Amino acid sequence: MTLTDTTITEYCDDVWDGIVPVLHDYIAIPNISPVFDPDWREHGHMAEAVELIAGWCRVRPIPGLTVEVVELDGRTPVILMEIPASGDGTDADTVLLYGHLDKQPEMEGWRDGLGPWTPVREGDRLYGRGGADDGYSAFASLTAIEAVHAAGGSHARCVVLIEASEESGSPDLPAHVEELADRIGTPSLVICLDSGCIDYDRLWVTTSLRGLVSGTLTVEIVTDGLHSGDVSGMVPSTFRIARMLLERVEDAATGAILLPEFNVTIPRDRVAEAAATAAEIGRIGDHYPFVDGAGPTTDDPVEQLLARTWHPTLSVVGADGLPSTARAGNVLRPRTSLKLSFRIPPTCDPTDAAAAVKVALEADPPYGARVSFSDGEFGPGWNAPATASWLADALDHASTQAFGQPARTFGEGGSIPFMGMLGEKFPDAQFVITGVLGPDANAHGPNEYLHLPTARRVTAAMALLLDAHATRSSEIAHSVGET
Repeated sequence: MTLTDTTITEYCDDVWDGIVPVLHDYIAIPNISPVFDPDWREHGHMAEAVELIAGWCRVRPIPGLTVEVVELDGRTPVILMEIPASGDGTDADTVLLYGHLDKQPEMEGWRDGLGPWTPVREGDRLYGRGGADDGYSAFASLTAIEAVHAAGGSHARCVVLIEASEESGSPDLPAHVEELADRIGTPSLVICLDSGCIDYDRLWVTTSLRGLVSGTLTVEIVTDGLHSGDVSGMVPSTFRIARMLLERVEDAATGAILLPEFNVTIPRDRVAEAAATAAEIGRIGDHYPFVDGAGPTTDDPVEQLLARTWHPTLSVVGADGLPSTARAGNVLRPRTSLKLSFRIPPTCDPTDAAAAVKVALEADPPYGARVSFSDGEFGPGWNAPATASWLADALDHASTQAFGQPARTFGEGGSIPFMGMLGEKFPDAQFVITGVLGPDANAHGPNEYLHLPTARRVTAAMALLLDAHATRSSEIAHSVGET
């Protein structure tokens, strides 16, 4: 059945008018992900966010919709929603729609009038932590399904899964997936609304995600802080020792990661994809808020895309043992701790990479210092399977109808641990990983915002994809029946 595209768009716009006030309430809840808030259960913010979203979902006018908050001992909850097939769709096939509701911590640097828990709308932008990453996902998922019904279209059985530990690396999700395996089924299509976009002019589909290796490097040299005038030159600085150790794993001049376990051969199709995207979009590095006179690591537009998707990188994202500059005396400090965040290529083995960096940092410490790399976490990246021809056509149609231009694909530099897990569990599934986080939406940082027109258009595009998938499933079922 062919949908009336204007009905889809108009329906999504109408529902989104009512979603925006609820997102205001959601942004105001400081439901920080568990790794940043170990006392999340006692604080109650996660439960408040779960109930806000589940409450909105429970009253949606979708025939057969069930909404359940699933709790497992010691785990963050998930919201599980099941919707039976509609129209020409079949319950024998499943579409899995995924998102998360936990948030990154506050971060400094919000401009005057804005804050992580202060929802502010300025034109098309809704500022505040979590609206775009990824609070909108549950609302968009159900609205897309509603729009299919409103337009007289079809969809297969749908399962919507909204988790609450993604920003911590999804440590609780595998247990939930195992517990809910029978209810999730075997999806032939997975839609994830937790990714980004290079611009707001079309539907962007993510074809790869980097993995993650992180941990805390701690260097100790003496038991107490000592007067730098007395001992410096004889007692080494722990910060200098940390620099020496980092040089074992990273070339400071180029940013290249030196450990072979972190580096992979980039597939030819991903290089070609980057070249095609760069030819149309140009240099994406120009979008970022560099200080005057500064710029990206390369001016080549293709290399910019590959650098943020297929090259391993190291970022020092936190530090302990360093006083503020205003309180820093002339003291040689006894200890320095640095939180290291490595982004690894999509096809890199995170277990091997994590083991390699631990050995490299801890072996033969300079000056006999006490060195540890601890609290390590790691997760796999993901490289999409080849896109089926029906899905490529459906993506172009959905993007053209919702945005006015065909869809584009690109590799994303972030991580969504669930995608690697699903890729292994459902190797025959097709994946549509998309999202609303443009280059200046600043997820995880200050001044994060949701671009509302893009959220509406992505929702409409998802509705069109659900109908196209149902048509494809019906054709396959008829073909099998005739055989």
